[in-house]
Amino acid sequence: MKFSVQEHFAKKHHFDLRLEMDGVAKSWAIPKGFPEKGEKRLAIQVEDHSIDYMEFEGTIEEGYGKGIVKVWDKGEYELLKRTEKEIKFKVKGQKLKGVYVLLKFEKVGKDSWLLMKVSE
Repeated sequence: MKFSVQEHFAKKHHFDLRLEMDGVAKSWAIPKGFPEKGEKRLAIQVEDHSIDYMEFEGTIEEGYGKGIVKVWDKGEYELLKRTEKEIKFKVKGQKLKGVYVLLKFEKVGKDSWLLMKVSE
């Protein structure tokens, strides 16, 4: 399955992680970039996008998300585990490589996840 990471120069600079799942691109905004092994990052789940959008580069002119979008990395990933509260996946990108885990926060908000790199 495909994954992509888009660098988004919006009002607040962030990265958008997109994982091809269930016929759509499941998406998370990552405000502080991708973690190294042993680090943790907030990942905010946003609306699903079309799989075609995973390749989008350009300028969003109006509304929420206004700004420049560039593909920062892309490649294939392997889904290792998926539950309501955990998504574990291995990415094989041009920049990102290794096993990452998304863990859902229960008390912070319905869309809040924690992203961690667990191995190379």
